[in-house]
Formats: sequence, C-alpha cells, structure tokens
Amino acid sequence: MFSKPAHHALRYRIALRHSTISVASPHCRCHQELANIETIVNITRRWINAFVVDLNLCPFARREVMRNSIRFTVFEDSEPTNILHALSEEITLLHNSQDIETSFLILPAGMPDFRDFNDFLDTAQSLIELFDWEGIYQLVGFHPLYQFADTEPDDPENYTNRSPFPMLHILRESSVSDAVATTHDAALIPQRNIATLDRLGTIALKARWRSCFAEHQAT
Repeated sequence: MFSKPAHHALRYRIALRHSTISVASPHCRCHQELANIETIVNITRRWINAFVVDLNLCPFARREVMRNSIRFTVFEDSEPTNILHALSEEITLLHNSQDIETSFLILPAGMPDFRDFNDFLDTAQSLIELFDWEGIYQLVGFHPLYQFADTEPDDPENYTNRSPFPMLHILRESSVSDAVATTHDAALIPQRNIATLDRLGTIALKARWRSCFAEHQAT
C-alpha cells in the first residue's frame, strides 16, 4: 500500500524544464553525471520533435513544445516499487503546479524487457485509481521495444509509442478532453498515424529513431 508522497528524493533524480536543471537529491553528483542526465533529456526532446511533432502523431503536442510547458524527469532506478513512488511524486508535483502542462518520467534503467514494462503499466494504472486520480490524470507508456497487440515487432505502427527510453507520460485529462473537442476528426487520429507510419516504412522509421541519438554516439 502506498501513502501519498512526501517531498523528498527516493534516489538521485533530475528534472529539466525551461532548460533549467534541479537535482532532487540530498547529495550533489559530479558534472559528468549531470551531463549524462541532460543527454537523456535532450535525446528525448529530439524524439518528441522527430516523431510526435514533425510527423504530427499528436496534434496537441506542438503547442506544449512551443510553450515549454513539458516537464522531463529522469529517474535512475530499476526497482518497480521505487518507480511507483517516483510516479506518485511526479503526479503530486503536477497537481500542485498548474504551469506544468504534462510530464515525462524517463526510466533509462527501468524494465528493458517490454513485456515487463507492459505488465508494470497495469500496476501504474492501479496507482492512479488508488489515489483517486482517475479522470484527472491519464498515463501513457512508451518503450524502445513497444509493440501493440496483434502486430509484428517491425510493424511501422509500433513507432507511435516506440521511444528512446522506457518512460511514463502523465497528461491532464481535462487538457486531453479540451484538445479532442477542438480538433477536427480527433477520433481518426490513430488511423491517420498508422497510415503516416506505413507510408514512411520501417527502414525510414528506424533511421529517424536512431537519429535521435546521433549527436551523442561515439565517432
């Protein structure tokens, strides 16, 4: 059973927003480690731009990118219980900070096996229900090996949720509802996304996905 979180760090974590770094840890770590965390966030930003914005997979995302209203938090722990605590802290922070529209909890060390991650999503959703956040916040999972039911691993449509790192995206339900209400044919977005990705094809999508890491790969 989880209690609502106090405002303390479970383990070293760093949040980036408006290009500002704040370390949620009782001990400062070396500049190299801070740089590594910032690299993870920069790769994630490039993925959002390359897929979510440039391919228009989510018509609502561009505005939040332009407004710098997206929070990025990197949590360097692979223990599912600790990740759940980090998730509850992140949602509580979002609840108390109306200037943050949405948040990505990035898990570079968490659950490399997609099946484990997919099972964990059910547990994370139970946390939403436990704290009576259902209908207030919505949780979406992204993973490097994301695979929808009834698809093959290389099917293009999997790239709608195939991210550089395992991550949990926390959205405000009210904002999603408002965006859907003001978007023409919002119900057709999934079908349009599949058509867009099928048109590009797996080879091009793999190249686009790998390009998110390009600036940080060894030469």
